[in-house]
Amino acid sequence: MHFDPADLEQKSIYKLLSGIVIPRPIGWISSISEDGITNLAPFSFFNAVGDDPPHVMFSAGRNPNSNQDTVRNILATNQFVVNMVTHELVEKMNMTAQGIPSNESEFDFANLTPQASLKIKPPRVKESPIAMECELVHHYTLENSKFGGSTILIGRIVLFHVDEQMLLDDFKINQDNYKPIARLAGSNYAKIGEIFSVKRN
Repeated sequence: MHFDPADLEQKSIYKLLSGIVIPRPIGWISSISEDGITNLAPFSFFNAVGDDPPHVMFSAGRNPNSNQDTVRNILATNQFVVNMVTHELVEKMNMTAQGIPSNESEFDFANLTPQASLKIKPPRVKESPIAMECELVHHYTLENSKFGGSTILIGRIVLFHVDEQMLLDDFKINQDNYKPIARLAGSNYAKIGEIFSVKRN
């Protein structure tokens, strides 16, 4: 079978794409408004895009006429933190995906601890073992959208926070201790399962 996205409803396109491109890491993005209200939301259209210098990206869906709080905050302040989600944090991460009023904070709603960042204003999630302070370098809203589109944001990592228990020698991450989760489709998530190595020739 084949499908032309131009002939599909947005929900159908999302189901195909989010079910095909799996597993996806989750960027738990913390930001702060110009009024000082903290925001925290998970995004599974997220990944690293380079290491020289280190950058990450995520994209957020838009309503037809407005951005999400996360995007509005970042475009106003040019700063955000990527907090990584481990298995122990899944339920709290899921709580922060709920829509709450813009004048309330998901940190309070999910009973999470905002911890001051060192180089930027938005706080990081204290409970997350790995976080990356980022400065926005580029954003782009996808053109020709039928349903509001998505905005891609790229941030340069200006500081890594890594719990000592997550580190091995020579800056390697301890996969046994880290235990990140990944998004699949719908309400399904995954843990890291069997790990195997393939050496390059």
